[in-house]
Amino acid sequence: MIRGKFKPGVSFGDFVVTDVMSRRKLPDDSTPRDFRRGWIIWVWVVVLFGILGVKLATLQLFYGGRYRILADENRIKQIKIPALRGQITDRNGNVLARSDISEKYDEILKLTLEKSTRGYPAGEAAAAAVGYLGQIKEDEVGLLKELDKYLPGDWIGRDGVEAVYEEDLRGEDGGRLVEVDNGGKVVREMGRKEPKVGKDLKLSLDLSLQRTALEAMEGKKGAVVASDPRTGEILTLISSPSFDPNSFVNAQYQVSNAQYLIDPNLPLFNRAIGAVYPPGSTFKMVTMAAAISEGKVNPGFTYTDTGIISVAGFKYSNWLFTKGGGREGTIGFARALTRSTDTFFYKIGEMTTPELLAKWAKNLGLGEKTGIDLPGEVAGLIPDPEWKEKAKGEKWFLGNTFHMAIGQGDVLTTPIQINQMTNILATGGKKCTPHLKYDQLNKCGNVQISEEALKLIKLGMEGACAPGGTAFPLFGFDVKTACKTGTAEYVAENGKMRTHGWLTAYAPLQDPVISITVVVEGGGEGSNVAAPVVRKMLARYFDVTDTYNYAAIPQEIGE
Repeated sequence: MIRGKFKPGVSFGDFVVTDVMSRRKLPDDSTPRDFRRGWIIWVWVVVLFGILGVKLATLQLFYGGRYRILADENRIKQIKIPALRGQITDRNGNVLARSDISEKYDEILKLTLEKSTRGYPAGEAAAAAVGYLGQIKEDEVGLLKELDKYLPGDWIGRDGVEAVYEEDLRGEDGGRLVEVDNGGKVVREMGRKEPKVGKDLKLSLDLSLQRTALEAMEGKKGAVVASDPRTGEILTLISSPSFDPNSFVNAQYQVSNAQYLIDPNLPLFNRAIGAVYPPGSTFKMVTMAAAISEGKVNPGFTYTDTGIISVAGFKYSNWLFTKGGGREGTIGFARALTRSTDTFFYKIGEMTTPELLAKWAKNLGLGEKTGIDLPGEVAGLIPDPEWKEKAKGEKWFLGNTFHMAIGQGDVLTTPIQINQMTNILATGGKKCTPHLKYDQLNKCGNVQISEEALKLIKLGMEGACAPGGTAFPLFGFDVKTACKTGTAEYVAENGKMRTHGWLTAYAPLQDPVISITVVVEGGGEGSNVAAPVVRKMLARYFDVTDTYNYAAIPQEIGE
């Protein structure tokens, strides 16, 4: 071993020292190696491992929880257990809507799933009141606050009491928490929450009356409303033509469902609360109440009908005169209502003023929503001079008052409003909010109507249902009934004049327990088309044998 220090240029054996730090003599066929290149590689290795370390730390510290959740979501699934929707029944316990659970085996999950199905045993007979369900679309979720609790594909009440009482009926879905393998198959259940069944709903409807009314309408366009005047409970609510709510929840009915949407007769439109019609002569009871209660006309007032009144070159005739030149002669309030004498009420309207007619129309529930527990109700229209000036830019003329006094012109009402008005008159001024929920607290107030007016209106309505009156199909009915016919003119789409047929009634005459209002859209005379429907319903309600020959109803008698 040689010890000592070497300097460059000094030879030692076969080696020549050129750089004591890095170079030495190599074999003749070799080149010198530069060890600095190895350090560069090691530097890059350190940098790369440093980057990887930082990345791993970032994933672990900042994104670890997120990716753990995503991994769990791929491994853990929630399977909904649908809640049974509450059952809907009529006042007698007849089922109008119910839910059942069906089972279906899922081939992917290898698991039996539960599905809630809704059925409507009453079908078309209760559709307008009960409504139907519809599935929530993706674009609805998030847009409407009331849908925060729902997911796309969930079922929700779209109309009728199904919609109004949605929160009570829907219940609360349950669920199963399961673990699945990489093929999606369930390997074990990790947790379970049982669903809560929705609350049952009992309605005030009478299903037998519902069916009677729908059958009596024979598919004609119009509506039927029956209620208890003492409470406002709705016994019947029919819109005709009707629809089958099963169409919206059962795939096999999808064709008919689509047909409903394009049907020009609008079966999904609830005419009982959403359609407006001129009330015709049913409004004459408003005119009487206003004239006598406001002291504008003496209860003993009489008028001699000559069939026609002429004003400024315009002629306003009585319906009897128009039909065949008939005249009523000298009559008072009760007889004028019994015979529905237009000329008498033209004169009464003139003496009362349109402002007071409008006031009393609203007192009796017209021109405003009744507040029934159904969606889609409209207010109708009660005109007056101020309204005409604003809406049409025109002055009010005497002819407008004439038309208003007999329920024509711009007056528009709904069947539910005319039924509520009938209830007020039947009870001597008790005004109850109509409702479908059976155990709902009755909301009633009072309308201060002159006793003389109530007495004369009752006499006039009693006479209308008896021989000599206008509602001939009700003559001789076993239970004494008070009623009023109405035949309201309107201009049809073809430009021709047509008429809606009305009849509103209550029974029995003393202490009434039911009122019925019928309108047949474009059907003709109220006595011909609406009165027969009322008679059939009264016969059903009072359980009396009906021997009336409906096939023999004449076409040109009543009003």
